[in-house]
Amino acid sequence: MDAAGVKDAVQWLATAAADPETCRWEWERNPLGVALLPAGRLWDVLIVPGALGRPTLNVLARVLAAPGPVLGDFGDARTGFFVPPGTAARWLGTGVRGAGAGSWIVVPYPGRATGGVRWLVLPDGTGRLTEPAVLELAMHEAAATLAGEA
Repeated sequence: MDAAGVKDAVQWLATAAADPETCRWEWERNPLGVALLPAGRLWDVLIVPGALGRPTLNVLARVLAAPGPVLGDFGDARTGFFVPPGTAARWLGTGVRGAGAGSWIVVPYPGRATGGVRWLVLPDGTGRLTEPAVLELAMHEAAATLAGEA
């Protein structure tokens, strides 16, 4: 992502914070390069176990021109898919945790390496998110593929 793309991503992410300037300050001052942002306002995050998360992202990358933002931890234990607000409250999938209204997400500064979480798909600054129905179908396809390999 070029500098303009990073700037757009930072601006979009920071608008989720009650005080965007404080969010930017946190990114600059926090030694881990992360800020806590509230879920449920601009997005929810569906957190999928890593064994299913990466294969699901692979399916999304194959079927969509560009999936919404996706976070991963460095141990590949979890993958977080950014989805429209309200999705977490309605999601019924077993083993999938939802971060919606009242939840906070650790968000790294776009384009920088951090201590524990990283962007697998950077936000593009437009507000594009992954549609829940498409994510669910991708998870089913990934799970079926994993079951076939076992």
